[in-house]
Amino acid sequence: METQVKAIRIEKNGGPEVLKLVSVQVPAPQENEVTIRQKAVGLNFIDIYCRSGLYAHPLPHGLGFEASGVVEAVGSGVKHLKVGDRVAYGQSPLGAYAEARNVPADRVVKLPKGVSFEQAAAIMLKGLTVQYLFRQTYRLQGGETILFHAAAGGVGLIACQWAKALGVKLIGTASTPEKAALAKAQGAWEVIDYSRENVAERVKELTNGKKVPVVYDGVGQDTWTTSLDCLEPRGLMVSFGNASGPVNGINLGVLASKGSLFVTRPTLGTHVSTLAKMKAAADELFGLVSKKKIDITIGQRFPLEAAADAQEALAGRKTVGATILTLD
Repeated sequence: METQVKAIRIEKNGGPEVLKLVSVQVPAPQENEVTIRQKAVGLNFIDIYCRSGLYAHPLPHGLGFEASGVVEAVGSGVKHLKVGDRVAYGQSPLGAYAEARNVPADRVVKLPKGVSFEQAAAIMLKGLTVQYLFRQTYRLQGGETILFHAAAGGVGLIACQWAKALGVKLIGTASTPEKAALAKAQGAWEVIDYSRENVAERVKELTNGKKVPVVYDGVGQDTWTTSLDCLEPRGLMVSFGNASGPVNGINLGVLASKGSLFVTRPTLGTHVSTLAKMKAAADELFGLVSKKKIDITIGQRFPLEAAADAQEALAGRKTVGATILTLD
């Protein structure tokens, strides 16, 4: 049976003004799908890349990859979910900006009692990102000193707390004293205000000249060279985002001259490609949330129809912590 719901769609790439609130039909779930009546939707920089066309998708299309809600219908072949389950997902096909939708069941996990709908919507994509960065891309054991850019952002604040829980010294970067203080309060060992300090020099000071074995960089173009300068010989540059624009025209010789460095450009999808991998990553994340080792800072809430305003705030670096769209 089809249901009519409100959803955000774009018909062309561009600025926030291309986001339109429309009525769409949600058909009965197909095999291995579930229908989710959504409670909260997470906003991420990747949504802006999809809107602008940096990450191109066939138009018209929806936006958003993460949300939480309640299962309304279950397609054949789905064994791990049932109607009424509280669920969340952080790696779906485009289209999370909606009141209800169908999602492949292998992207959907059950929420434990200790995790709310708002927390889940704010943490799935960002939290699973930190999980794969810290536990899969470069598996932190505890005791390391690392550099994490944009430490007061949605991903950054989770990273600060996760690093602390692991016994890792996270050096963060932030653009204002207020953001630096927030990252510090969330568990960062030290925070560098890059508007006033030289990041590479400060990292060298903080590590007594040794520098760091790994840099996690979701900023992109603006921080690329600085990040390489913070790495010890044979260190790993993890470039996982493009908040300031993509990194282009790389000269591989630079990696040699700066100490036989490694570079990776990982994505979440590769690391949670099966239901088993998705559940394992989510279990680790939810465990830390339930134990209060990770507390989700939701700095901004917008209704679905104000999605354009929400994206503008995110792109303008006017947000702190996570931003979510709320649904009745």
